Amino acid sequence: MGAEREARACATFYGELAIAQPVLSCLRCLRQFAGSTAKRCKDKHLEEALLLSRVLSEGLRVLGEAEARPLLRCVLAFQMEATGSSSSFQKLEQIVTQLAVGKEALLAQEVGALLAGLAPQGEVLSPGDLQSVCMFMEESSLGRQHWRQNLAPLLQRLATTLRWVLQSQPAPGGTWDYLVIKTCLQLFQVLPKDVAPLMWSTAGKSETLQSLLGLLLEVAWGKAPNKDTRLLAGTALSMLVNTAPQPKHGASAMLALFQLSDRAGAGELKFGELAVKAPPVLEPDGLEKLVLTRGLLTCCRMDILSCQLESFTHKACLLLDVVFPAVCALTKEQKDCHYYCFQACALWLQRLRESLPAVWHLTGTRILAQDTELLRQLTRLVWDNAETPVEGVSEFIHSSFRLLLEIYHLECQHFQDQERPLYQQTLQRVVSMPWQIKAKYVPLCAIVPYVGSQQVLDAYPDLPQHLLSCLSTNHLCPAATEVYKALVWQQRAEWQDGRRDAESALAERWALCWLPLLSQALRSPLPILQSNAANHLLAWTLRQLPATQAPLAARFGGRDTASLRAWVSLLKAQKSVAGALPLRGEQLERLSCCLGAREEGVRLAALGLLCCSPSTNRPLSGTEVRLLREFLPLNLNCDSSSFRQLLQAAVRKALVRLRDSSLAQLRGKVPRGTEPGEGAGQLAQAVGFVEWLLQLSIASLSPGSNYQRKKTALLLLAAVLETCTDTWSPERKKGQPPRTMATLLSYARQSGCWDFFSQPNLLALLSCLQDSTNEIRDLASELLVRYFPPTFPEPIALALFQLAQDALRSPRVQEAEAGAVLMKTILQKSDSGTMKSLALEAEAALTLPNRGLCFAQHLLHVLQAQYAAACQDLLQAAATAPMHGAVAALRRCLLQVPEVAASMQAAELAQSWQELLTRLVTTARDITSFLLGALQSRQGPGTDEQAAAPSFADMGNAIGSLIMLGKGRGQEEEEEDSVLLSEEHSLILTCCWVSVKEIGLLLGGLAELLLDPALPAGSGPLLPLPTLQTATRVFQEILLRCRHWGAVEGCSMGFTKFCAALLNHPDPELQAIPQTILEQGLETLSGPRSSSITRRAAGFPMLFLCIVSGEAPAQARPLLTRCVQMLLALATTALPRDWDQTLDLPQVCALHVLQTLVRGAGLGGALLRHATPMVDLALRGLASPCWAMRNAAIQLFSALTSRLLGQQRSRGEGCLAEGVSLQAFLGQHPQLGAVLLGELGAAAGPAPGGPHLRPALHAVLTLLAQLQPGADGPGSPSARFLGPLLGLAESPSYAVRAMAAKALVPVVPPPWRRGLLLWLARQLPAAPGRVRSHNAIHGRLLQMRALLAPAPGTSGLSAEALRPVALQLEARGWLLTPAQRCPLVRAAFLQILALLPASFSPSFAQSIRAAVGTELGSLPPGGKLGCAELQVGSAVLHQTMAHFVCSEAARLADGERIGAVCSLLRQPNPDVQLAILSWVIAGEGGTCEELEKALGLTLLENLGSVLRERRDKEFLRLYLEALLHLYRDPSSWSQEASRKLQGSSAVCLEMLLHMVEAERPGPDLLFQALCAASLLLAHRVGAKDGPLVERWCAALEECSRSASFEVLRLAAARSLQTAGADVVRRSLRAACPSLVPVALRLINVGIHLLQDEEREVRHEASGFASLLRPDPGESLPDSCVFVQDNVGLLGLLQLLLAEFREHPETFDSLLQHLPVLDLRGIVEELEANKATSLYKEDEPNVFAEPAVLARQLLPVLLQLLEKAPAGSPLHASALRWLSAVGPSVLRDLRYCERCWSREAAARWAMKALACAKLHAAVAVLLVRARLAAEVLRALGDSAAAVPGLGCSTQELEQELEVVQGLLAQHGLSPTLSRGDVPREPGPPTKAA
Repeated sequence: MGAEREARACATFYGELAIAQPVLSCLRCLRQFAGSTAKRCKDKHLEEALLLSRVLSEGLRVLGEAEARPLLRCVLAFQMEATGSSSSFQKLEQIVTQLAVGKEALLAQEVGALLAGLAPQGEVLSPGDLQSVCMFMEESSLGRQHWRQNLAPLLQRLATTLRWVLQSQPAPGGTWDYLVIKTCLQLFQVLPKDVAPLMWSTAGKSETLQSLLGLLLEVAWGKAPNKDTRLLAGTALSMLVNTAPQPKHGASAMLALFQLSDRAGAGELKFGELAVKAPPVLEPDGLEKLVLTRGLLTCCRMDILSCQLESFTHKACLLLDVVFPAVCALTKEQKDCHYYCFQACALWLQRLRESLPAVWHLTGTRILAQDTELLRQLTRLVWDNAETPVEGVSEFIHSSFRLLLEIYHLECQHFQDQERPLYQQTLQRVVSMPWQIKAKYVPLCAIVPYVGSQQVLDAYPDLPQHLLSCLSTNHLCPAATEVYKALVWQQRAEWQDGRRDAESALAERWALCWLPLLSQALRSPLPILQSNAANHLLAWTLRQLPATQAPLAARFGGRDTASLRAWVSLLKAQKSVAGALPLRGEQLERLSCCLGAREEGVRLAALGLLCCSPSTNRPLSGTEVRLLREFLPLNLNCDSSSFRQLLQAAVRKALVRLRDSSLAQLRGKVPRGTEPGEGAGQLAQAVGFVEWLLQLSIASLSPGSNYQRKKTALLLLAAVLETCTDTWSPERKKGQPPRTMATLLSYARQSGCWDFFSQPNLLALLSCLQDSTNEIRDLASELLVRYFPPTFPEPIALALFQLAQDALRSPRVQEAEAGAVLMKTILQKSDSGTMKSLALEAEAALTLPNRGLCFAQHLLHVLQAQYAAACQDLLQAAATAPMHGAVAALRRCLLQVPEVAASMQAAELAQSWQELLTRLVTTARDITSFLLGALQSRQGPGTDEQAAAPSFADMGNAIGSLIMLGKGRGQEEEEEDSVLLSEEHSLILTCCWVSVKEIGLLLGGLAELLLDPALPAGSGPLLPLPTLQTATRVFQEILLRCRHWGAVEGCSMGFTKFCAALLNHPDPELQAIPQTILEQGLETLSGPRSSSITRRAAGFPMLFLCIVSGEAPAQARPLLTRCVQMLLALATTALPRDWDQTLDLPQVCALHVLQTLVRGAGLGGALLRHATPMVDLALRGLASPCWAMRNAAIQLFSALTSRLLGQQRSRGEGCLAEGVSLQAFLGQHPQLGAVLLGELGAAAGPAPGGPHLRPALHAVLTLLAQLQPGADGPGSPSARFLGPLLGLAESPSYAVRAMAAKALVPVVPPPWRRGLLLWLARQLPAAPGRVRSHNAIHGRLLQMRALLAPAPGTSGLSAEALRPVALQLEARGWLLTPAQRCPLVRAAFLQILALLPASFSPSFAQSIRAAVGTELGSLPPGGKLGCAELQVGSAVLHQTMAHFVCSEAARLADGERIGAVCSLLRQPNPDVQLAILSWVIAGEGGTCEELEKALGLTLLENLGSVLRERRDKEFLRLYLEALLHLYRDPSSWSQEASRKLQGSSAVCLEMLLHMVEAERPGPDLLFQALCAASLLLAHRVGAKDGPLVERWCAALEECSRSASFEVLRLAAARSLQTAGADVVRRSLRAACPSLVPVALRLINVGIHLLQDEEREVRHEASGFASLLRPDPGESLPDSCVFVQDNVGLLGLLQLLLAEFREHPETFDSLLQHLPVLDLRGIVEELEANKATSLYKEDEPNVFAEPAVLARQLLPVLLQLLEKAPAGSPLHASALRWLSAVGPSVLRDLRYCERCWSREAAARWAMKALACAKLHAAVAVLLVRARLAAEVLRALGDSAAAVPGLGCSTQELEQELEVVQGLLAQHGLSPTLSRGDVPREPGPPTKAA
């Protein structure tokens, strides 16, 4: 606090002087700077101080030195305390320099005195002193001058400090040694001329520098434990070499250093004139060479690197002859420093590029000529490591590729060499690599400028398709984007070379090459492909080639979903490039369609188009605001999380535009895009839109809304508050409000808007705090804490506190967690006055000055009371006061409230906090021991902690005993045995497991918070050693005695934090705790036991994982190494001869622990160092005689496979293939290759005694099959796998042959594939007499099939290239004939022939068809073969032949072949029929319309007979599914189809409806039957079909119920779309009035299904609504944009209003959707405040929102009443409704008035805020009341006779207004108006 002391003295000194005011202002800014924690705050205060210093400078000039000294000294003191931040130090340097103008000598004197005070008399420099030395040397000229004058003492202090630090062995995570090295480095860099004589001159030789040099060498050689420190020492040594006056002296010294590292620490080192002993190598890890190499390449002078070395016989230099061999050696070593090794490689190429002229001058020749060893080594180095998975390495490899090609190009230019074979070799290698390998795209980008775009595209014709595949794969997308940009950029440069072509001409040339690719990507159904193309390619293309917009727009003119989304993406890209895009006419109409489209991607793209703008101060146009107001209410309940996030982001952009443009207008500036005279209107529009959005968000937070609506509303509210309030958050770098925000707020509030923190808004958020989901609660709490006023009103705080107390006692986990969130929020929003009002415990009340401590003491007291109650009666406590709520509240209040963490660091509160935390940990220990003991029938803290966890049976018995104790012994006889857990069982289990989980999270979080080494030491540790040891025992007890995985997982998260905090703490005693636990665990693992550990304690392996995950990633991880080595040793010990199979063997336990370590996400690459021995262990374990050993081994192998191959691709990506080639895999794990090869060789070689199974073989083949082929040559490591895999073709095991074929693919590079196929074909026997082994034939055929099948995204080998293979197969055509007796061989041969259709001669193709036709034609009906003919695999053969016939018919579209397929379908052979049906369903015939049409007609023709026979449910399901697939598009139905059904249509429909109504054949078949019935009905609705239509409608109503299976609701929705729209349209025609009631029922079904909880059901139902949006009286248009479900719902309501308003049934059908809720019962239940039960009955449809639907229905019902003429049937319906409902509505209104007028309501009002049933009941009541008032008004006198009503319209409206006002005060009722329901978006339709 020296700066504060100087500031006080300075203020006193200048108090009476004339410049006192500016001095005091400057001091205030400096003090604020020192007291701030956020960088933005610090910078702001320093800026103000700098401005003041410029004013002060003038005043100080006229004063003497004595008057200026205090201020300079004060600023220097602040500067000394700011040495941790370079930017702050620089600002303060500017301030002090400004103040010292004219007094520079005084300033130099003060700086010298200040720096001289750092560690006088040669004392050790502290880390803070070292930081000050560094900063003054780097940033201060006076500091450098001081150190130049005091160089000798500084060197002495640095040597003393470094020696002391190395001898004292600092903490592994400490930075003391690093700071010393950094200071040395800066010294050598800043003062080279001063250091040089001390090292290179005999006269000036310095013993101190010699000592320091020796210490630096010791650090580099491993005396410092930190890797970063050692690397920095290498840089410091290199910087010291840079001081050499002659380059050759520096080169000689560096050469000596390298030779010293090769001599392994022997002898003496001559370094200039200094001589030091070679340091001993403590642990030979090979890092010292990396330290020297990286240091040299980082900063060594160029002339030193390239000067000639005299000790070599040839012209040698450091760069080529010393450093490069070291770099090559480093990259081959498998150490944990790959990142730095490849950084050195990239640095070497960079330095070579910089020193090329000097190197050429030295050597006189090319250094990268084609035959040089240097070029071979460089290319091998970069290619071999191009796919390394180590994070960060790939970037170095990428830069290495670019540098290598650039150096090669410069050399060819310099030596005028025209032949450049490296380019062609690189290009060919790139082309031959599979597209899935990311490493191919970087060299491709790098080589484009050197060979030209056309040569690349000619050599790589598959590139566009491969780029599409990459764009659909997240990790390949950036690489593909760069390739596209590089090629287009190069093409543009080539096309414009010396010419001035018009932009349109450039666009035409671009379109020839790239338009198909971009068009296909933008129209893709894959969201990831579409968005990546739009975001990464489209906008860039438009910027480079603006004229490409026209050809792209021409491609996207359709009305299908793909065209709409692509069109919107194009418009958005245009807007981002041009800045503005006027919306009018057809463009506006199309955009409105997109905003209401069913697909989320289309809607989001359209929304993004509305909201985005390159300039944030461009206002929204009136059209954009109107469209947003229409769009947002309809999209609040979307159930996609990503949609909600993207919606919030888009709206935030719109709000920023509104805010910034409004601020610009208030400042008098005219924002871009503002027309003259529009400013005031736009300002009012912006304020009005924000107010509307605020009200919309608040109204949507009602508990009656579903989760989706509330989450979206909270996100929108967060966007509003973040954008439009002046809440400044120092910790946030972005999103802060502008400084002039107060002006806009004042303007808005004068207009009566933007009351963000009103009472209704507060109550709405408080209701969210009680939500059942974490996301809603936490987000609401965050908004309240961040934006709302700092304290709650006292009545609200008191009610909330009582509610939180009650919630913490709930057995339901969600309610207890809600109580914890409430407690945390109350703590954050209370002051000392509120605290005094809360009913805190007496002990807590004593600490009122600190809110956090007060609250924590109260919660601890609550927890202790609950523990005491549990000890008395655990069953009763679990039901009424479980402990998990109190523990969760403590966790949130202690760990998630910044003010509490700050108070823990206050010295005056340290003792109180320490006592509280000690009691808390002790209580946690007692609770844990008690609960775990209760499940073992042993309770209390004294329970044996090492006892094994109980079995499930033991726990059941123990819980049963507890229940008996809780209920009393007398009820024991009444208990019935049940297979289901009783509620009492669940209560106790929930209490135990959730409490234990919360305790683990709490203790881990406390350790993480309070053991941070960066915290000030204070008066002592808040968690002393005994407390930490107690916490350790708690963790051990939970993990060793707990069986519940949720509890183990939660505890593990806490234990990992606990171990990490201990291991990173400087105290050795604390660091030793995790190691002790690890040793105890290993001892327990290997020792004898009487019970099973891993089966009975899921936490045991997690114990090890948590400990080793806590180690710092940058360190050597000794605990992980020790753990893995011990586990490997234990797992490899021989099994005992007689083991008890009821117990786990130590070897099995070790395998399970290893598997857990491998699956641990935090260990990552650190565990890969041990991959080879673990894979070897797993493979040997698979051959164990012990089942448990084999089971554990296969799990370990599976985990290792996932870890070795990297992360799996996500579901949304277009590619599932991994991108690691076999060559790269073997390069990363060279020793693992030998292990896998050994297993393959042993399996493929001859075995004594005949073939036998090898259990590990299948695992090895599975691993290999998941790799990709590489571009390696014949001498590569992967070539050794080819022989053994080919040998496995003869395996007697079918599974081995099949997997060996898959594993062969990555072993064979694409260039070899054709040759190997030819060899395999020649190995097939040419005649039946030459068959030696059917297994060998089958295996080779499988291998050929695997090699011929094209990989995803590739076209495979050309037909011409495969012609020689086809000739060999033609010569072996007998394999398809009956002469080959094995059906599986014939099937495999036919599958290969099917892959080569264009390579065979016509005669052979005819012979194939003849053989297949003969075989299929000879099948007997029903597929019944005689016993003599029955063969294994014959069904497979016949199905393969049927697939072949279908594929050929689709390929050739030949009438004869199509007829053959149809005739096969008519044959009653089940194998063939099923094969054809499955082929149709798979969609493989979609390319041939003729075939699909013929198959559809055949299926229709035979439908009647199939339905009558009903021989097999599965066959019938497939038959109907295939029929529906073929007629999935309504346009595919033809007149011919109707003729095929003529006469049988009604019969088929009758049978299908009977199946749906009466038979109930199962959901799947019922789905197909209902959809098939709908398909038939859609094409035969007439006047005589009324009964069938009614039956069909009844079936839809039955299936659409919320309680029905999802698949049945989906069938109802799809059927509605198929035939419902047609029925409704026909009902509106004069010919079919009888269909009107059915049409209304169908619309009702549609309304119901549009609220279904399954998105797919809603989407299908929206199709029905979409088909009715055009004029329903007309026929269906050819193209229809399917609308979103909410738009569809509004469309159906508008349809009822427009077309069916005259029908009396319309009013009644709408009233069915108003639920009847017992308001009085709900209120009475709230008042009773009964104890909560553990289980809550689920709603049948959690997505439906009765309150929202009621408010949507109200305007429609009111309009129906308004438009109905007097005396109409509708009025009669309304009167009947009023008579039935009116009296109860009036009673409920008066009941509400009485309830919410009483003061007693305050007791449960806060709980009522979150009661969804109450909110729904209130909303429906208000809708009914408003409707009743309108009915009274419409009916007039005729309504006076309604019994029980007894009031007029006016009286009812007054009553409604009073009740609504009362409810609104309590946060229960949004104001209803006719404007609440948004209009249907888009242009008005005729129906509206």
